[in-house]
Amino acid sequence: MKEVYEGEVTELSPQETENPMGGYGKTISSVVIGLKTAKGTKQLKLDPSIYESLQKEKVEVGDVIYIEANSGSVKRQGRSDTFASEYDLEAEEYVPLPKGDVHKKKEVIQDVTLHDLDVANARPQGGQDILSMMGQLMKPKKTEITGEAAGCEDVVAPHGIPLDLLDRLLIVRTLPYSQEEMVKIIQIRAQAEGLTVEPAALQAFGQVGADTTLRYAVQLLTPANLTAKVNGRSTITADDLKEVSELFHDAKASAKVLAANSDKFMK
Repeated sequence: MKEVYEGEVTELSPQETENPMGGYGKTISSVVIGLKTAKGTKQLKLDPSIYESLQKEKVEVGDVIYIEANSGSVKRQGRSDTFASEYDLEAEEYVPLPKGDVHKKKEVIQDVTLHDLDVANARPQGGQDILSMMGQLMKPKKTEITGEAAGCEDVVAPHGIPLDLLDRLLIVRTLPYSQEEMVKIIQIRAQAEGLTVEPAALQAFGQVGADTTLRYAVQLLTPANLTAKVNGRSTITADDLKEVSELFHDAKASAKVLAANSDKFMK
């Protein structure tokens, strides 16, 4: 359960002030927002960072939103159904006017990552209102290096990774593709692109993949198909592959050409 401010937006007024950095521009010092529910209304004066969240959610007067009191995050739920009409052609989602008070406790489902949890645990706790919480988020954080942290230099861990991080990792052992596997992959790719390749040509493609890379072999399918069409055929043959292989280099071959002729290129 989280404390939230929920309702239909009846007012959205950013409060401007002179830019403290000087110049002719102005900056947002706070934002006044009015929220209405079936039970009543409430006007809130919030931190300017909340206004940025409102803009990201594209909140307008007439939208139904909720603002988490602890984190200050804003969620637009939809357009109030009081603005709906049978002639509305916009693909807008209309939601009913919230019941109860503007300030309430609500069950909010939020997806978090392990990184989010680590950041939350490391963040110092403060006030529970929106202004104080957002003020904490905007302040630069400094971490004190204690004797306990400094002593971590003597800790031995596998792969140089802290044990608590290693416990969260899944190590998957991978092996290079065999030539037979490359042939199968190239065959599937050719079928997906609607290309017909002779069995001998498929084996030749597999050999090219084994000698260079699978990516390079797959990329030769299109020029080989064009070569076959130029020669009046709808099936790719080994000769087509041989011809296009003489026109293009793989990454390793290109690197060798550049290294051998480095004096001819701009540096």
